[in-house]
Amino acid sequence: MSGPAMNKNLIFALSTALLLSACDSPPAQPPLSEAPLAGATIGGDFTLTDQNGKKRTFKEFDGAYRIVYFGYTNCPDICTPDMQNLMAGLKAYEKSHPKLGAKIQPIFITVDPLRDTPEVLKQFVSAFHPRAIGLTGTEAEIADAAKKFAIYASRMEGSSPESYLMSHSQTPYLMGPDGKPLALMPADVPNTDINEGAPNLVEAELAKWVR
Repeated sequence: MSGPAMNKNLIFALSTALLLSACDSPPAQPPLSEAPLAGATIGGDFTLTDQNGKKRTFKEFDGAYRIVYFGYTNCPDICTPDMQNLMAGLKAYEKSHPKLGAKIQPIFITVDPLRDTPEVLKQFVSAFHPRAIGLTGTEAEIADAAKKFAIYASRMEGSSPESYLMSHSQTPYLMGPDGKPLALMPADVPNTDINEGAPNLVEAELAKWVR
């Protein structure tokens, strides 16, 4: 085969290859400089204790994206659903983007260190994601971390000394590999869209910024 016929076959083959390549490519992502929280003075290093009793710093996770959520295990109606939605979205993202999903570290930081011991946190975080890390510490250590992440937390006395509640910010952050903030995660949105084959809002937000 030679001449025009060969040229047509070559053009067709190249066009098909380019089309398949385009289909395999991920959708265009906005630059990280356009992330909603880019440039915000949120975050900073801290030293806390994980669910296994090990001292951890925020800086040791540099190189990984981090979903950071402040809450407490006795929270009656917010923290558990938020963690369910966040971790369900992360699991969906891990399924669709396994290599990128492995670069995301979920971190739960308690605002109730008096009750949320490492043992309590271990049971709590393991119910949501196998790689989730729960962090606690002294009241001063937790207050320092909360201040760096612009988290409000205040104790509300109950009917007994043990039945108090914690009023706190509902602010789940996505932090970049450099430890700086990128976006707020939509934790209060149920993970229902996955059942219909569409990405839920947590998964979609991760797809925008993780690379």
